[in-house]
Formats: sequence, C-alpha cells, structure tokens
Amino acid sequence: MKNKLIIAAGTGFLGNVLIQHFKNKFEEIVILTRGKSEIKNQIKYVNWNAKSFSGWEKELENVDVVINLAGKSVDCRYTKKNKAEILASRIDSTKILNEAILQCENPPKHFINSSTATIYSHSEDKEMDEYTGEIGNDFSMNVAKTWEKTFYEVETPKTLKTAIRTSIVLGKNGGGFIPLKKLTLFGLGGKNGNGSQFVSWIHEKDFAKAVEFIIEKELSGSINVVSPKPIRNKEFMKKLQKAIGIPFGLPISKSLLEFGAKIIKTEIELVLKSRNVIPKRLTENGFEFEFGDLDKTFKNLLS
Repeated sequence: MKNKLIIAAGTGFLGNVLIQHFKNKFEEIVILTRGKSEIKNQIKYVNWNAKSFSGWEKELENVDVVINLAGKSVDCRYTKKNKAEILASRIDSTKILNEAILQCENPPKHFINSSTATIYSHSEDKEMDEYTGEIGNDFSMNVAKTWEKTFYEVETPKTLKTAIRTSIVLGKNGGGFIPLKKLTLFGLGGKNGNGSQFVSWIHEKDFAKAVEFIIEKELSGSINVVSPKPIRNKEFMKKLQKAIGIPFGLPISKSLLEFGAKIIKTEIELVLKSRNVIPKRLTENGFEFEFGDLDKTFKNLLS
C-alpha cells in the first residue's frame, strides 16, 4: 500500500472513479476542491481555488502521486468568455501545482496531469498514436497544446511527469454514456452527421486501471488513455441501440445537430470530430484492457 494520493479537482465523475479504485491502495487520499475543507468517508477534502497558495500546498509534502483533473467542461458553447475559462482553468491549475511541487522539501514522486485525445487532428483513416499522431491547429487542439506546454516547461527534477490524453470515458454514473443512453431511449440514437467519424472511448474501470499502471510502471511523457479499438460513430450508435434493446435510431443530420447544439448550449465538434486515437504506449508496455470491446462495455454499464 502506498502512502498518499492527492487528486486536484477530484469531486467530479472521474475523481470519483479514481477514489473508488484507489481507496484501498493508499493510506491517505486528499482531494483539492473549491468546496469546503472537511473529512468525509475517510477522505480529506482541502479547499483551493486552483490559482494561488492558501495552505493546501503543504499537503504535497511526501506524497506519492498527484493527479490533476482540473478544467472547465468543454461541453458548452464556445463563446469568448467560455473559451477564456476553458483555457485558464487548465493553465492556472497546472501552473500552480508545478509551483507547489518546486517549493516542496520532499516533493511528490509522480505528477499526472489531465490532457485530451482531442490534441490530435480529425482523422477518418490514419490511427493517431503518441509517436506519429498529427497535432493540428484549432481552438481545442491549441488548448491541449498550451496545457501540455505549461505542464512540461517547468522542470521538476525529483518528480516524474505524465500527461494523460483521455478520450470519452464511459461510466455507469457519468461521462459520455448517460446522455448517449438517453438519446437512444428517445429513439434518437442513429448516426450523427454522416456517421463516419471515429469515436475514441474507454470504460471507467480501464481508465482507473490505466492510471494505476502508469504509476506502477513509472511511465512519463504523454500517454493516450483510450481503448485499443476506436469505432465509427454509426457503428457505435448501432451497438448502443442493440445493447439497450431499441430497434431503431433516427439519424441526426449536421444541420439538425447544429440547431440542437444551440438549444442545449454545446458545440457539434464534440460529436463530429473524428478521434481515431490508439493507446500505443500503454499496449507496448503490456497494459491489458478488461473492456477493450464495446459490446462487453455496454453490457457491463447497463447491468
């Protein structure tokens, strides 16, 4: 059993996935939160604003692992204000954690920072791995590039650094699965746009196991945390219909998606961008997926 884990911004869906996975593997878990400082279910919650020191930084002494999940959700309209918040929430938290680590007498052994599989260009043919994946140039990709640059540009000689490029995490109680399930139940679970765009996804259990694997193997640098088989949107939706037992799903055209996105205040890029990303570094280091198959994943999530 390891000594101490800190999860920054750990009160959301992914934070809870990691808490459940690691609660018996660390003697102490500390969550940095914008909420109040308290101890709940043996977990210590410490208030921070993700921008400046206020005492929380003392928690980083003698820590095994720090995992930073901070960042405003991209599930919003890309207005000027939202774009600024999406970028700042990622940069500020990464920057201040870097500074806190440098101030430690006994700094954390490993700093794992969120990143995103959206860093790669839209691709309907080439698979994007960490070595040959093409990194493009638009708002989302530039956020990801700036985020990783901020993370890596501060050298932390005693602390390993890993950026996890995560895709859609499918979970029973959160992530991308819940809205997709609802759409399908309403009979709107057909392909989105022309349906040829790839979906990179990962089951919540494999996400947590991959993070543990990265810690155990002391892997550093950028790592794709995605399942081994990206799947086209039309196939993804078909498998979901079948798993739920809904015989049909109305396809949603690009123009209808644009209309709907305005109403529910989101961006169609989240659905139409082709993320054809594979976990080369995980698999070449021997990581084994429990839920590499989408049918098995849906069956588990619906059980």
